[in-house]
Amino acid sequence: MMTATTLDFDAIVIGSGITGGWAAKELTEKGLKVLVLERGRDIRAGVDYLGEHAPDWKAPYQGKADRELFARDYSVQSQSYAFSDYNRQFWNNDRENPYISNPDKPFDWFRADVVGGRSLLWGRQSYRWSEQDFKANAQDKEGIPWPIGYRDLAPWYSHVEKFAGISGQAEGWPELPDSEFLPPMTSFALERTIKERLSRKAPDLRMTIGRAAILTQDHNGRSACHYCGPCHRGCSTGSYFSSQSATLPAARATGNLTLKPDAVVERLVYDKDSGKISAVQVIDSRSGERQSFSARLFFLCASTVGSTQIMLNSTSETFPAGLANHSGALGKHLMDHLESPPIIGTFLDDMDRYYFGTRPNGSYIPRFRNLGGQDEDADFLRGYGFQANVLRMDWKMLFNRKGFGASLKDTLRKPGMWIWALKGFGECLPRSDNQIVLQRNKPDRFGIPQVNIDFAWGANEQAMWQDINRHATRIMKAAGAVFYQGMVDKPNAIGGGAVHEMGTARMGDNPSESVLNAYNQAHDVANLFVTDGACMTSSSCVNPSLTYMALTARACDYATTQLAAGAI
Repeated sequence: MMTATTLDFDAIVIGSGITGGWAAKELTEKGLKVLVLERGRDIRAGVDYLGEHAPDWKAPYQGKADRELFARDYSVQSQSYAFSDYNRQFWNNDRENPYISNPDKPFDWFRADVVGGRSLLWGRQSYRWSEQDFKANAQDKEGIPWPIGYRDLAPWYSHVEKFAGISGQAEGWPELPDSEFLPPMTSFALERTIKERLSRKAPDLRMTIGRAAILTQDHNGRSACHYCGPCHRGCSTGSYFSSQSATLPAARATGNLTLKPDAVVERLVYDKDSGKISAVQVIDSRSGERQSFSARLFFLCASTVGSTQIMLNSTSETFPAGLANHSGALGKHLMDHLESPPIIGTFLDDMDRYYFGTRPNGSYIPRFRNLGGQDEDADFLRGYGFQANVLRMDWKMLFNRKGFGASLKDTLRKPGMWIWALKGFGECLPRSDNQIVLQRNKPDRFGIPQVNIDFAWGANEQAMWQDINRHATRIMKAAGAVFYQGMVDKPNAIGGGAVHEMGTARMGDNPSESVLNAYNQAHDVANLFVTDGACMTSSSCVNPSLTYMALTARACDYATTQLAAGAI
C-alpha cells in the first residue's frame, strides 16, 4: 500500500504584486492553504510608508536626488517618474541585483523590492481590453491568435473591479468597454473646455476622465481618496488599490495564508514521473539558507521578466531549454507600450478657475486609429491612445522670471497659464527577436544566471510614432492651445519605460507555438499557472494591469475546479 506524500501547502504563489496578491486572495478564499513567496523584504501597510507625508525639510537634500547614490545603486530605478528619496525603500537596488541589456538597445526593468511589489508604485490606470484587442492577432496575422475573447474575460473583469474599486465614467464605447464603476473624479474646467472643442473640431476623438483604481467613495473597508498627492510614497488609507491594502488583507482574513518575504526563488523542480512540479527551491536573501517547499498548485506571479527568469532557470532532462518550453516560445515575443514624450500645450482659457487638492488622475483619449479596419492614411497596424494631465503654472514654475522685491513676490502669488500635457501609448507587436535569455556565465549574488534582455522597436512602432506626433499636434490645435511643443521625429522611448512589459510565456491554443493554454495553465505542466504579464499574447494599447487581475482570478477558479475534480 502506497503512503500519500504530505505536501507543505495546497498552493504556492510566487510574487506578491498585483497578480500575486489576487492569486493569494482567490485561492485562500476557496479554502486552499497558500504560501506566498516574495523576494523583497516585509513591510506593513501604512506603518512602513515612511516618506508618505514627510515634508521636504525632513528629507536629505530637501528631497532632491542624491546623485552619487542614485547613479551607483539605482541607475535604472531612478529613471522612473515614481522614484524618489521618499520611497527609495520600495525599489530594487540595481547594484546588488543587476541584469543585462544591450547599451545600444537599452531596456529598463523597473522592480520593487518589498511585499506588495509594484502594486505600491503603479499609475493605477485601469482599462478593459476590447473585443478588437483580443481579435487583432488573428485578423492581421501578427503573432498567434488569442485562445480567449472579451466575452470570456468580461465576468472576471467585473469580479475584480467590484472588489478593487475602479472610478470612472460609463461611456458605452466599444473600443473602451465600461467597467463596474465607482463615481468618476471631477474634471478640471479646462478639461471640460477641451472636450467640448474636440467634439466640434475633431469629432473622431473621444475624451473621458481617466479610469483609475482609486476610490472616490469608501469601499470594502478602504477610505475614499482625499487628494493628498504623494501616491507613490504609499497610501496608508488604502484609497488606491494595492496588494498591501486590499488582496493580501483579504487573504490573511481567511486564516489560510502564509507569507514568506526575503525568499528568492531559484527554480521550480519538475518531477518526470508525475509530469508536474513537485517543489520550489528558495534562497533566503538575508541568511543564504536554501529551502524547498512542495504543493499541488504553483502560480507564477513574479512579473513578466521575473517569472520568465525562473522558468528558464528551471531546466531538467525533460525541459533542457526551460520549464514547460517544448514550444521554444518561452522568453520570446517581449512587448512594452510605445510611450511618447509629452507634448505640452499652454492655455489661456478658464483663467478665473482653480482647483482643490491634488487629483491623482488625468483624462484619456482612447484609440481612434484603425478601428473599423485599416485607415487609408495609416502605414501601421493597430493603434494608440493618449493619456493627458492638467496643471496650473505656479511660483515653482515661474520663479526664474525677471523681477525684484515685493512686486516679484506679488506676481509669483498669482497662478499662471494652464498646461495640458499629452502622452501617447501605442501597441507593440509581438516579435520573436525581442526576447529574454539567461546569461549563465554571469550569475547574480545568489548564483542565479542574470537576465539578458534584447529588445528594440520594430518598423510598425516607428511608423506609429510618426502618427502619434502628427495627431498630437492636431489635437493641440483643436483643443485651443496658444503654444505647444514636445514631440521628436524619431522614437526615443526606451523599452520598459512604460513599465508595461509583457509576453515571453504567451497563451495560445496550439502547444507547439505557445507556453500557456486558455486558462493560463502550462501546456506541458498541468499544475503550473502563469498569470502575470508574461502570459500576454499581444499588448493592446491600454494599461494592462486590470487584465492581469481578471486573468488571475479566472485561472484560480479553473485551477481549483480542476484540482477538486482530480484533473491536476
